[in-house]
Amino acid sequence: MERLINIDNGGTLTDICVWDGEEFSFTKTLTTPFDLSQCLFDGMAKASTDIFGEEDLPRLLHSTRHIRYSTTQGTNALVERKGPQIGVLTDSPTLAEELRTGDASAELFDDLVGSRVAVIDADRDLEELSQDIVRQVNRLTTDGAARLVIAMADREKERTVKGVLLRKFPRHLLGSVPILFTWEFTPDAVRGRRVWSGIINSFLHPTMERFLYNAEHRLRDHKVKNPLLIYRNDGASSRVAKSVALKTYSSGPRGGLEGTKALSSAYGLEHVLMIDVGGTTTDVGSVKNSTISTDRRGSIRGVPVSFAMSNVHSSGVGGSSVIALRNGVITVGPESVGAAPGPACFGFGGKQATITDVNLLLGVLDPDTYLDGGFSLDAQRSRAVITEVIAGPLGISLEEALIRMEAAYFERMSTSFADDVVDAETTTVAAFGGAGPMSACGAARIAGVRRVLVPRMAAVFSAFGIGFSDIAQTYEANIAGLSANEFAATKTRLRERATRDMFQEGHEIGECRLEWSVVQEDAEGQLLSEDSYSESDPQPSASAHHAMLTLTARFELPHASIPQAEATEKSPAVSSSTRNVRSTAAQVDEVPVFDLDTQKAGAAGAGPAIVEGPYFTARVPQGWKFDVTVAGDLMLTDTIEN
Repeated sequence: MERLINIDNGGTLTDICVWDGEEFSFTKTLTTPFDLSQCLFDGMAKASTDIFGEEDLPRLLHSTRHIRYSTTQGTNALVERKGPQIGVLTDSPTLAEELRTGDASAELFDDLVGSRVAVIDADRDLEELSQDIVRQVNRLTTDGAARLVIAMADREKERTVKGVLLRKFPRHLLGSVPILFTWEFTPDAVRGRRVWSGIINSFLHPTMERFLYNAEHRLRDHKVKNPLLIYRNDGASSRVAKSVALKTYSSGPRGGLEGTKALSSAYGLEHVLMIDVGGTTTDVGSVKNSTISTDRRGSIRGVPVSFAMSNVHSSGVGGSSVIALRNGVITVGPESVGAAPGPACFGFGGKQATITDVNLLLGVLDPDTYLDGGFSLDAQRSRAVITEVIAGPLGISLEEALIRMEAAYFERMSTSFADDVVDAETTTVAAFGGAGPMSACGAARIAGVRRVLVPRMAAVFSAFGIGFSDIAQTYEANIAGLSANEFAATKTRLRERATRDMFQEGHEIGECRLEWSVVQEDAEGQLLSEDSYSESDPQPSASAHHAMLTLTARFELPHASIPQAEATEKSPAVSSSTRNVRSTAAQVDEVPVFDLDTQKAGAAGAGPAIVEGPYFTARVPQGWKFDVTVAGDLMLTDTIEN
């Protein structure tokens, strides 16, 4: 089969995973924040070297069916408030205060919209309404609004306003001020969610558009015909032109959750907590009985939105998180040094300490094998920074500082997922991301979790998880109170939209699987029930205040699988070397180092030990044992009773 390339773009490193239908090739490259398309192509060029023995990017691209891409660009844009100023035109005098309910909402509204809210009387006669709309739009754009969100009380009033805007502000007069109509964007009848969805999407859209279309253009320069697919936070992928910017937010963690779901099924695990530890954040999600925890109506930065989202929360702790001294206390994050300048040991000018610097000086990391020898780490720089910012001010030795910093990091990481542990005995922590395997056991012990699973592809696991996505589009319509004829027309309209959009994705509707469902919500938009529905079934009962008919059209792509767990004969793991690792301020232990890829299924060992996997280092503390599974994953168990 043709290759499928999955790319997960993070704040510090970008992960590339290539599947040819049988084998995986994967690599990592430093993220280039000045031009994200650069690290995309750098990573694929690096992957081509691994596959062909020499760099041959054109050959890789022309043997690839699709590139599925997930980016933190939208997430970062919202965190850093890097986007256009938004103006809101509404017929509700109370809308602004409604949207500002709660500290998180108020802060985001003030930053994205501020005072750029115009209120009109949509019940006036058309001529007066038109004059008022012109005045208000002119005021909003004069006040700096680069994008407009139209939020009327109902769909008909919004259509009336749209007609006025099209007549009074043809494209050549309004210029480059795009307009989003909230009822067109989503049929969600809960006004706050609907309008917030429009505001956030309008804010994210230009940032995503510039980068993604630039990447598409670069692919065309290589004469690549297959479209770039954008991986979304609903677990599906679509072409750039058919993707909604809001659905790219936090898409990387969804890839990790899809991979975690595959682990849960393969190993028969009741509850798996994903901890995806990147350079800047740790993303935590839950999979119970092989089902991803998902919110029917999600939230972004504490603000409710109309779209379903994985129930993932992020904590400001990662491999590049700054470890600092505040009022005499060692703290971890949320600030991060990112890829530029990066940890001090990267040698790019970093002047702040990170857990990467700590693990280098503790002996956990080998300076010459980091990122599979991608570049060498500079221990002297780490030593100088930690002495200056931690050891010196506290009046302690460098060795004592390292132990305290590691303990603070373990504690901080454990708080990122401890509240998600309902039953420690039935919970498994799946630790991945470049920094996850180094610290997972230390953090899990504090949280009371006794089992940690580190997948062989831990370093690129979210990119691996993207491989479970299909090309899909989802639609919904409110069917409460519809007559039989209106319901039939609604169903036909959804199918026609799916037919058109999937054709533009490159596939006939007959090639796609159609998934219908009926979702019942109460007046506040809380989920009451969700039932599958067949297109040939009679009109369903729509007794709830909001009853939504949803349709997902899915073109299935090939998926990889994780070998099912099975009993294997145990044998001692074979170490390849030893490493001096500091366990206390006064003690350094010579511990065995195991190369994960050279171990047989069933290989077992005990801590203290180091296990080196592809692009990651796992620390096995004293009291933990490890087993290598038939899939080549690392299962770690705490043998010390709490």
